[in-house]
Amino acid sequence: MPIISSPQAFNEEDLYIDLRPIFGRSLFLKCEGFNFAGSVKLKAAAAMVEAAEREGVLTPESILIESSSGNLGVALSMIAASKGYRFLCVTDLRCNPSTRRLMEALGSQVHVITEPDANGNGLLGARLAYVRALCASDGRYVWLNQYTNPHNWKAHFRTTAPAIARQFPRLDVLFIGVGTSGTLMGCARYFRERSRPVRIVAVDAVGSVAFGGTPGRRMIPGLGTSVRPPLLDESYVDEVVRVEEVDTVRACHRLARGGFLFGGSTGTVVSGALSWLARHDGHDLIAVALAPDLGERYLDTIYRPGWLHDVYGEGVLSSDDLIATSRPVSSTRFTDPATRPAAASAAQ
Repeated sequence: MPIISSPQAFNEEDLYIDLRPIFGRSLFLKCEGFNFAGSVKLKAAAAMVEAAEREGVLTPESILIESSSGNLGVALSMIAASKGYRFLCVTDLRCNPSTRRLMEALGSQVHVITEPDANGNGLLGARLAYVRALCASDGRYVWLNQYTNPHNWKAHFRTTAPAIARQFPRLDVLFIGVGTSGTLMGCARYFRERSRPVRIVAVDAVGSVAFGGTPGRRMIPGLGTSVRPPLLDESYVDEVVRVEEVDTVRACHRLARGGFLFGGSTGTVVSGALSWLARHDGHDLIAVALAPDLGERYLDTIYRPGWLHDVYGEGVLSSDDLIATSRPVSSTRFTDPATRPAAASAAQ
């Protein structure tokens, strides 16, 4: 049993779910929400804070400040509380109410941006402008800047990608959602530099401009952006799948009816992965999708019928969307040992 003295010291790295019983298609979901911050963002937050400390940028008098739609804000709130720093999270109206309350419970201040940027860069542009103005007005503010900080992607290069490679030595395709693109870039760089023949598929939300396109309304925080991510290098990405928010909601509810409560980002990644596998006849592929967080923070939004009705109208969920499984649970086992991931083979 591990014994820890700081919350960031614990993170479950090797938990995967076989989604075949729920969706009838082979897809392994890497769960990144089992840590005290509740999301994959703990890795980037810890790496960026530790780098700022090593470089002497972050001192006891500093005030951490960051723009976040939620998960990074929670991770930084937790780390700041553990280390004794003050922290201000700049977010916007799409941040889940429970996420804001959680940051405040950890002792952080939360500033909510309510109007989009006047130059057409949406709520994210307005958040960034507010952060820059505060930093210019007071030298105590230290902005880690998850959007440009190389320690964001390096955290996943060192941890997330190697963990996947160990568990799935014959991995064919990896699905990762796009926000700041830190997770995507860290994993893609890892497999590219090791000449592993893994197809990297980025999953984005419709209305996001991460890979170009027309900006549109996005109500679910986490994935997608109204400003192109500076960390993103498209040369490392083999393909992009874009997912409508109603399909995100449906995937989340299908997972919940199977007993797994995940967040909106996970619903987007799963929906995108399943659509890609269906188009590519992916039954014989070893496929992994990354689940950034869990679903408790979304109980006031994507899991609340009133919110769904107000945002998407009637009929967003049909009875078919709530069917948890299309085949017996016993079908989750691989029949061909040669196609099993390392952990599945070892367990036999």
